[in-house]
Amino acid sequence: MSDMHIASSALRKATKVVFFTGAGISAESGIPTFRDQLTGLWEKYDPQRLETAAAFRENPALVWGWYLWRRQQVSQAKPNAAHFAAPRLASTGRQVAVVTQNIDDLHERAGSEDVVHLHGSLAQPKCFACHRSAELTPEQTTVSDEVALVEPPRCKRCNGRLRPGVVWFKEDLPVGAWKAAMNVIKDCEVLISVGTSGVVMPAADIPEIALAFGATVIHVNLMDVSLGGTNELMLIGKAAEVLSTLLSTISTP
Repeated sequence: MSDMHIASSALRKATKVVFFTGAGISAESGIPTFRDQLTGLWEKYDPQRLETAAAFRENPALVWGWYLWRRQQVSQAKPNAAHFAAPRLASTGRQVAVVTQNIDDLHERAGSEDVVHLHGSLAQPKCFACHRSAELTPEQTTVSDEVALVEPPRCKRCNGRLRPGVVWFKEDLPVGAWKAAMNVIKDCEVLISVGTSGVVMPAADIPEIALAFGATVIHVNLMDVSLGGTNELMLIGKAAEVLSTLLSTISTP
């Protein structure tokens, strides 16, 4: 029996499902991953060198400009069928949660509610000094394709520079995010891991944690990323196509 048939059977029986997603799911909506070569104004920059507090201290206008460009990319992107898979499954009466490493809002725009963002969100900047969340005006999110340097707005409370509300390298996860993720992962019967690289810690441990608590783990990826567990299934292919096929076999419980 193929992994697709076994995955379909496990999902049909499940009442509690978690979608755990990484960069691969949004790449299918045109949002580049860290492994992709940047183009245009940013092609000479290494994203990983802009993803640190040290880089922000050294050149806040460059890092802020980079994130405005990323916000623009996200705003122009649209959720794909893989993003719609979670609310589609939830509509069958199952308990469905989404835990994502992504900082975009494509899951929310697809209709998922209460998405756990392990690495923060582009949509919610915060103060670099006092860490309070802030809101941006439409004018403050406008970016030109020809301009890289944009001075960050100031915090209304302490006048510190605003920074993206995302997790940079060597930073801790947002308060409560890991706990919220563990609450649903330890309680689920099926974990569908979509487009994750299995590299970034501690998120990379999530499939193993789900397996340890008795869940069936269904990996959806362009390559084999399974850990060799007995309750693991590997579905290789594009997330939008694989999940559409998988969900077409599911009916209401």
